[in-house]
Amino acid sequence: MFSRRLFLASTGAALWVPGMARAQSDKYHFTLGVASGVPRETSVLLWTRLAPEPLKGGGMARGLTTVRYRVCRDEMMRDEVRTGVVNTSHVKGHSIHLHVGGLAPGREYFYQFYFGEDESPIGRTRTSDRSAAEARLALANCQAWETGRYAAYRDIAEWAPDAVIHVGDYIYEGGIGTLRSVRPDNIEDAVAYDVVRQHNSAEIVSLYDYRNRYALYRSDPHLQAAHAAAPWLVAMDDHEVDNNWASLTPQDPEKQTPQEFALRRQAAFQAFYEHMPIELPPGVSGLQMYGAYRFGPAQVNLLDTRQHRSDQVCGGGFPGADACDALADKGRTMTGAAQEAWLLDQLKSSDARYNVIAQQTWFAPFTYEETANGPARNMDQWDGYPVQRQRLIDAMAQDVSNPVILSGDWHSAAAMNVHRDPDRPKGAPIAHNFAATSISSVCSWSPRLEKARDLNPHAKYVNGRARGYLQCTAGAKDWQATFRTVEKVTDPDSPVNTDVEMRLKDM
Repeated sequence: MFSRRLFLASTGAALWVPGMARAQSDKYHFTLGVASGVPRETSVLLWTRLAPEPLKGGGMARGLTTVRYRVCRDEMMRDEVRTGVVNTSHVKGHSIHLHVGGLAPGREYFYQFYFGEDESPIGRTRTSDRSAAEARLALANCQAWETGRYAAYRDIAEWAPDAVIHVGDYIYEGGIGTLRSVRPDNIEDAVAYDVVRQHNSAEIVSLYDYRNRYALYRSDPHLQAAHAAAPWLVAMDDHEVDNNWASLTPQDPEKQTPQEFALRRQAAFQAFYEHMPIELPPGVSGLQMYGAYRFGPAQVNLLDTRQHRSDQVCGGGFPGADACDALADKGRTMTGAAQEAWLLDQLKSSDARYNVIAQQTWFAPFTYEETANGPARNMDQWDGYPVQRQRLIDAMAQDVSNPVILSGDWHSAAAMNVHRDPDRPKGAPIAHNFAATSISSVCSWSPRLEKARDLNPHAKYVNGRARGYLQCTAGAKDWQATFRTVEKVTDPDSPVNTDVEMRLKDM
């Protein structure tokens, strides 16, 4: 277990910074912390970014810069495994994406970066191991800066899982809000929430804007601590670019031309790459986010359901819209044809006990009300893409061992069964859908979720009133989902408790 003293200071969870660096805090270059990702059996990717003025574009001069690094077996950084230098420049925002190979499976490593007299925080990472008896995975999403603090990330850092899976809405693109209590007037029985801290600019559209927004979010000590405690698997949802965008279509095409949105999306992709522990920068065809990872008995298939999806249909009803004829279109897709074919191949060829599909939105259907046109459902989720969903359900029913679908997006925790006919939830389920609530983003529509419970007998647990994350333990005998909730989201030191624990056999 990673000793917290190297990067946490008591319950305040402040980042550990070496004394020499602290003395030069006004010029300190590792203000955004460290991170790791892409954990394989013999390799990991290490990340940091030089940003002495993080909210002003970073503050580094143009040109090539060299950063030193060390990787050790022990948290005191004495048993050295790798050392060397890596180059970066203004072209990638002075970010570092260092691939370290030749490591041993299933063990901890500790790493640190150096620039001039500055030393980064020490990070802990861990290689994967397909022979491990169990896997511990944290699922996180939706961390709106303005509406909460990040006590949930403090809890994740303390747990120090094998990996953190983040399925999107790492940042929010909106402008500066007003510090006040808000009760939305466009949602029936909406729950009020507090705006407790502010964004740092108007709505973001340029690379400079996106860099500064990521730097703002990354300034939170609990988020930095969670990145330093474990490797992350990351894929974006919508707010990393623009609310409810789909492929090359923005939410409001009447306000953004196709050319404007294409440039905005490319800027957002570049900033995402610069601030995440991922391997490849965006190219002309977009950003590579989906991939497969093996943790002991669990095969994790991480999806990207924004970049290649068909646009939403059936109007903008919220939280649910009436069904329309477009839902029957066989060509409608959340993933694109290439990613779907890849996923089907992963499921077919897997020998894992648990086959995990980690993606952005709720997979199981959820009905908000019955109408003359059929069930009213949310068309931004898999309910808006039922034909492709059925293809995946049919594939999972073909002798795929323990399909587990992980979801985010909806600011609500849920545990739901997925049946062969999702509209008629009878008999044994063929898969299970666990959704993590948001880290800090509000769910003003939670009363609507609660009112609809009787219409959704396959939903065994729904909680939209609490913020938090999901702990998943894939064991030799069962899969355990532990829903962790924050007592007071506006308090960075809030206690975090277990709301409920569920196992596959309980579903």
